Order: sequence, then structure tokens, then C-alpha cells
Amino acid sequence: MQRRELLKMIMAATGVAMVGNSAFAYVLKSPVPLTDTVFNQGDVDLFNDIAERILPRTDTPGAKDANVGLMALILANDCYSKTERDAFIVGFNSINTQCQARFGKGFSSLSISEQNAFLQDLGQAASVYNKKQDLYYLSTAPFDKNRDSTDPTPHYFTLIKQLTIFTFFTSKVGATEALRYEAIPGKYNGELDYKKGDRAWAT
Repeated sequence: MQRRELLKMIMAATGVAMVGNSAFAYVLKSPVPLTDTVFNQGDVDLFNDIAERILPRTDTPGAKDANVGLMALILANDCYSKTERDAFIVGFNSINTQCQARFGKGFSSLSISEQNAFLQDLGQAASVYNKKQDLYYLSTAPFDKNRDSTDPTPHYFTLIKQLTIFTFFTSKVGATEALRYEAIPGKYNGELDYKKGDRAWAT
């Protein structure tokens, strides 16, 4: 999947341009261990549980199969501005508190139907919040727009969804099992068969 196509997908799914575009250059850096971030393994597990409801396993792998939480939190730590990172951390850390108040237990202990109901309500709240912040103007901006530190930060659930989609479709599992992948450079085939319903290409 080309960078521009992935950004279009993220924008279509969240209504807001991708935050932390430096994530696209992140593969050029040395891997960063989780211990060098403000997050821990419990945070990764929670993110994976949330992400699995956003991209659940069907006949193809889901977000948890790709362990998106690990890379997502490292990207949030390293590629977000301080303002974006702080907003993300406060919101992300509030999820279990909200679930305790509403259901009497943390998110990971909820049933799938309870998790879906909670995230649906959170998604609606994010949409209202983003609209109030006038963030939808970003939908007409160039995809590689450099966000200014004074730009409003999207709702934290919007950031979670963006990180989920980005890390899943750039993971080995997402690229090779949810999408179709062929290593580049590969041979040229000008008459490649296409059948309706075929998966999109990752390359």
C-alpha cells in the first residue's frame, strides 16, 4: 500500500489528517525498546484490546495478531509533539477509569458487546469534539501537511484509531495477510489476473 493511499484510508476512517507524519520515516531509525518510552506492557495489552475492536480478526488477522499496541505506543512516544503526546496519554489513561465508572470493571474485562458499545460512544464523542475544534478542515489539506504546534489536537480516540490503522497495515501481518504483498523489486507482469473481491496490494 502506497503512503498516500494509507493516509487516505486513515483520513476516511477518522475524519482527520494523520497526526505524527514523521512516523513514515520511523523505520529508518533503530528500534526503540518499550522501556525507553513512558508506556509499559500493560499499556500495550490495553491498546491491543482496544485495537482488536477497531480491526477485529475475521477471515484475516486482526490488530491483536499484529501486536499493534507495541509499535503504536512507541510511535506516540517518539513521533507526536509534546502537546499531542500529552493529550494522547491523558485520554488513553482515562479509558479504564471511564469503564470502571460505567461498568464496574476495566476495558479488557468487558464483554465484546460492552467494549463495542463503549468505543461506539467514544467515537461519537470524538466526532463531536473534532468538529468543535474545527479539525475537519484538514480533510482538504495536503496529506503531508506539517502540523504546527498551535494546531488543535484531535480527540485521543481519533489518535488511537489512526495509530491502529497505520501500525496494522504497515506490519508484516497486515501487509502480507490482510493485504497482498510482493517484494520489490519484483518481475513486471502487464497482464496480471484480477478477480472481483481480491485483496488490495500492500506494495
